Amino acid sequence: MSKSTNKLIKESSPYLLQHAYNPVDWFAWNNDAFEKAKIEDKPIFLSIGYSTCHWCHVMERESFEDDEVAKLMNENFISIKVDREERPDIDNIYMEVCQILTGSGGWPLNLILTPDKKPFFAGTYFPKYSIHGRIGMMDLIPRISKAWKEQRNEVETSSNKILEYFNRSPVKNPQTIDESIFEIAFDQLNKRFDENNGGFGSHPKFPSPHNFLFLLRYYQKTKNIRSLDIITKTLQSIKCGGICDHIGFGYHRYSTDSKWLVPHFEKMLYDQAMLAIAFVETLQSTGNKYFKLCAEEIFNYVIRDMTDSSGGFYSAEDADSEGEEGKFYLWTYDEIVNTIGEESAELFAKVYKIDLEGNYPDEFTKQKNGKNIIHLEKPIEEISKNELSDNLEFSRQKLFNERKKRIHPLKDDKILTSWNGLMIAALAKGGILLNDKKYLIAAKNSADFIIDKMISNGRLLHRYRDGVAGINANLDDYSFFIWGLLELYESTLEEKYLEVALNLNETVLKYFWDESNGGFYFTATDSEQLITRQKEIYDGAIPSGNSIALQNLMWLHKITARNVLKINSELLINSFSNNIKNSPSAFTQFLCSFDYYKSNKIEIVIVDKNLSANVLKILKSIKKLFIPNKIILFKSETGENKVSQFAPFLKDYKMINGKPTIYICSNYKCESPTNDIEEALKLISNLNK
Repeated sequence: MSKSTNKLIKESSPYLLQHAYNPVDWFAWNNDAFEKAKIEDKPIFLSIGYSTCHWCHVMERESFEDDEVAKLMNENFISIKVDREERPDIDNIYMEVCQILTGSGGWPLNLILTPDKKPFFAGTYFPKYSIHGRIGMMDLIPRISKAWKEQRNEVETSSNKILEYFNRSPVKNPQTIDESIFEIAFDQLNKRFDENNGGFGSHPKFPSPHNFLFLLRYYQKTKNIRSLDIITKTLQSIKCGGICDHIGFGYHRYSTDSKWLVPHFEKMLYDQAMLAIAFVETLQSTGNKYFKLCAEEIFNYVIRDMTDSSGGFYSAEDADSEGEEGKFYLWTYDEIVNTIGEESAELFAKVYKIDLEGNYPDEFTKQKNGKNIIHLEKPIEEISKNELSDNLEFSRQKLFNERKKRIHPLKDDKILTSWNGLMIAALAKGGILLNDKKYLIAAKNSADFIIDKMISNGRLLHRYRDGVAGINANLDDYSFFIWGLLELYESTLEEKYLEVALNLNETVLKYFWDESNGGFYFTATDSEQLITRQKEIYDGAIPSGNSIALQNLMWLHKITARNVLKINSELLINSFSNNIKNSPSAFTQFLCSFDYYKSNKIEIVIVDKNLSANVLKILKSIKKLFIPNKIILFKSETGENKVSQFAPFLKDYKMINGKPTIYICSNYKCESPTNDIEEALKLISNLNK
């Protein structure tokens, strides 16, 4: 590795800083790079990745740290590095290019562009030398350079065709979708369900928690027990598998095999958030305390390892340490014996499937090497008695303390508004249900941090690191943070969170709404102009911003009764209906929001003199129920009451008999107000059927 630095040394992104000592003359994405490319008449080598990406590290070691490769790159290209987590707008566009040109995508993502940002070549990982049919950098660079110099017309024609594809007119005459779409989506998921191992398809397997959120709503509507079986089987398999960190908690990115055993070891904040929501809602729906433990472990991991002193949540932890994927998480049998003793190790090894040969294959030889991924074959509650669990927990704690002495994977400590929004939503949902104040406190701390440090002139910012907030927020930032604020309001009844959510939603409508075709663009009207302005709807590793925005619009419509929000919801649905109808199971978070749109909402209003202990007791009782299509509001009869300004229909709601009073309405009619929480819960349950 070069001892001198390149231009990336001035950047904030941990990923870009990782490349600051490469001999490649990297630029960050900026005008200087494109101007230099125009002046020198060179193509752009655009490389996109993120700090916890294993194959990004591999390509860096093989190529970007190599003097021969760097020399070729510096002679023939202007090279730009992008952190996909800082600039998802850039990543979204060029990932789609890669998928169009190659049929697949992933990271590292590498493209060749003209100086005016138009792509004409794309791929993912390239080794230094060509091997096993995969072209290497030493062959690729000369070929690209030759094409640029000798076949410029063909290059320009290719790049213009790609641009034409992006800027094609949207399909008119959208297909209508109705509630039959839920049945189609369920059938698609059911057909792909792995009966033996849980999850969908073969491998690799991603948790995709929004599938479970959809199936929970489908179960509530249809009482089809098959959907609940799919959820519980898969969530238990995920919890038992090697994708779960049984020693320190939290979940790895995905499983490389069909049995959830061998993970890709990076840990992402958004996975923790969405899985926690799935566990919490499954607990609400089933009452099974197993899922309570699952959610608590995630929350404890995030609070312990992924929380900044400011209150914001960090982005990710790396898959690699000491140049080796998974090294931090793997154990030999002897290491376990040396840590907890022979007798405890024998029990631990039996339960967690540890053996002398190991169960983790070497990355290159694919042979067992004595290293083990700690995992279970079935939930621990099914194989142990209380005293056995105590012994195992004592062993786990000792192993955790021993593991802390190892060299830790890199932590990507930037704070992203979007992913924090998801985690706020999860902690807010879980905190009140699990009756643990520290979870709600963590959610409030993150929300307050973003409100204080990451809003400037009423506009959100995307990233915070080392005391500096920057980068204009995208749709995901707004949608996910508004969702987090709405969940936080419903779990605390503190008006400020609802007020900020309403204000930010107005900003989204002003700067992101497509006035011509409906739906929200990923970037604002005044954001940097890229080769196209995209609208995202696919629910992939995380939900799409439009899927969550639809939920937010309907939620805020029920609170404010502003009809424009309902009209926007209808236009959003219509703008994406063709996509949804073609493959409903690829849009399960959208279908959760569409369910919210189609269903009769239950409106619950609690009125008291102030936000008393009695009000919070009522709230906790309500939040034990799985009621996805509801709103909860609190009106105080004393002091300033902004919620009545947001929701004018509350002006006539008053306490009855001088006690906390619960109003319940649905389908344009209201039940008689009551002071009796048990009566209220019975009414809500009947309306929720």
